[in-house]
Amino acid sequence: REQNMDVDFGVVLKEWRQVRRVSQLDLGLSAGVSSRHISFLETGRSRPSRGMVLRLCDELEVPIAQRNRMLTAAGMSPAYAERALSAEDMAPMRAAVEWTLKRHEPYPAIAMDRHWRLVAMNSVSERLMAGFGVGVGDSLVDMMVDSNFVRQALVNYEEILRHMIARLRVESAHFGHDTVLEDGILRMQSVLGDDALNVDGIKPAIIPAVYDFGGMHLSLFSTISQFGSAEDIALSELRIELMFPADEATRLTLETLAKT
Repeated sequence: REQNMDVDFGVVLKEWRQVRRVSQLDLGLSAGVSSRHISFLETGRSRPSRGMVLRLCDELEVPIAQRNRMLTAAGMSPAYAERALSAEDMAPMRAAVEWTLKRHEPYPAIAMDRHWRLVAMNSVSERLMAGFGVGVGDSLVDMMVDSNFVRQALVNYEEILRHMIARLRVESAHFGHDTVLEDGILRMQSVLGDDALNVDGIKPAIIPAVYDFGGMHLSLFSTISQFGSAEDIALSELRIELMFPADEATRLTLETLAKT
C-alpha cells in the first residue's frame, strides 16, 4: 500500500481520528475508555492491546488494509491477508462474481477494485469496453480522462464526470485520503475547469450515462454491490457494478446485441 508502515501507533491513531473528525472524548466514550487514555495512546505514554487496536479501528471505521497498518505500528502482526481472486481458497467468491456478471446479461456488468481498475466483465461489457480500447486491468478513471472517444460518445460527459468526482471524494475519504483516488479527482477537475463546481438545480432521482455510438443510443444507470463481512483486503475493496437500461430503447438494443 502507498502509506508508510514504519510509524508510531499514536501518530496513526491521531491521523484516523482527525480524518473521521472525532474528538478524543468522543472516541473514548464510544470505545469504552477515557479521553485521557486516548491521549496517552496518541502520545505514546500508553501502549494498546491488540483488542484495543481493533476496537478503535471499529469505532473509526478504518478499512481493513489500514487496520494492518495500525497493528504493525503498535508492534503487532497484521490480521488481514490480501489474496488474488484467482487463489484456490477464493474459488467460492470468484464463482459468485462470475455468476453475478453472467446472470446480469444482456445488461452490462463489471467488477473493479478500489482504484477503479477493471477486474472482470461479462460479455456485454467486454464488447462495449472494447469500443473504448479498454480491457481487464485498465482504469476507468484513465478512460474517462484520457479517451477522446469516450468524450465524443458520452453525450452527458461533463455531468457524469462531476458525478464520478463526487463518488471518488467519498471513497477517498473512506480510505483515509487515497492518493490514487485523489489524483483522479484532480485530473477530472482539470478537465472540467470552472464547470467542476456547476451543481445548480435539483438533481433527478438518478443520473444515467447516455451514449451515442454512431446512432446507437444507450442510456444506463447502475447499482453497486460489495461482499459483506469480507476479511480479505482485496475482497473487501472489490465492487460489482450492474448496469440497467434507463429507457425502453436501450433495453431493446442490449437484448438485440446479446442475440448477435
